[in-house]
Amino acid sequence: MHTNAQPVQNITLLAIESSCDDTAVAVICDGKILSNIITSQDVHQKYGGVVPELASRSHQKNIVPVIDLALKKAKISLKDLDGIAFTQGPGLLGSLLVGSSFAKGLALSLDKPLVAVNHIDAHVLAHLIENPNIPFPFLCLLVSGGHTQIVKVNSVTNMQILGKTIDDAAGEAFDKAAKILGLPYPGGPLIDKYATTGNPLAYKFSSGNVPNLDFSFSGFKTAVLYFVRDKMAKDATFIDTNLSDICASIQHTIVTYLLSKLKTAALQTKIKHIAIAGGVAANSGLRNNLKFMAAKQNWSTYIPAFEYCTDNAGMIAMAGYYKFLAGDTVGIDVASFASLKK
Repeated sequence: MHTNAQPVQNITLLAIESSCDDTAVAVICDGKILSNIITSQDVHQKYGGVVPELASRSHQKNIVPVIDLALKKAKISLKDLDGIAFTQGPGLLGSLLVGSSFAKGLALSLDKPLVAVNHIDAHVLAHLIENPNIPFPFLCLLVSGGHTQIVKVNSVTNMQILGKTIDDAAGEAFDKAAKILGLPYPGGPLIDKYATTGNPLAYKFSSGNVPNLDFSFSGFKTAVLYFVRDKMAKDATFIDTNLSDICASIQHTIVTYLLSKLKTAALQTKIKHIAIAGGVAANSGLRNNLKFMAAKQNWSTYIPAFEYCTDNAGMIAMAGYYKFLAGDTVGIDVASFASLKK
């Protein structure tokens, strides 16, 4: 059932994403991404995580040149824009305010409509960038540094959360496990890298035991902490000599846990169109195991390109485009929000 196809409307939007530590700007025209520019902030690496105050300052420094580059790459000028989309939340409030304030000022100066986008919805709708005719309904496993959810996507404007984490998100679990191992931030991609040469069954870690389709990663994080502490007490070289096996076992535990819940959701809803989204969707173990499970379950799977998995403005542009078509615009008095509103 392809209800998301839209006729060409000759609509061009600029989209701004600033929910965390990446300043991102994209231009979309008639549902096609013309540019998608991302500037990352290296300042946080020495602190082992994102420092909110430093993030908002960096957004202030980056936003003008990133917008300029996105417009130039798209070969679009400000006068060609039909509207401005921006991330309303959730995210770091200081960072969000930089993006939203700039978007409001730009919309006001150009006398153009303003579109407020939910960051989580945008991650889900990122699939439409390369698969505009993805069938509804589909299930989406949304896994990022701040969010882990299973979402039933009925349409571009109708999404139902079937399960969510009650504590840490999957991305946090990866990063915190990496920090325990002494790996630099962000550690999730490094665990993925080392896991490729390790034995995923070398060590066993407990995963969250919560009912229904919800997730919990706090117990897993504690299990890794105690495991490493006990092993290092006996052998100070344990991490160095077993890093690949440890990483492979950590990744195997998280991925198996995620996919077991996703499989349960698919069986309960009888939906066979399955998608993953968010930064953790770039994890090779998750991607490969999803494909393996899909073959056994006869699923059709949808996985975004890497550039649309992590925080980016292309997904904000796509979500904003459909909201614009629906006439869902906001005034400049609209407020940003740090926590998820659903």
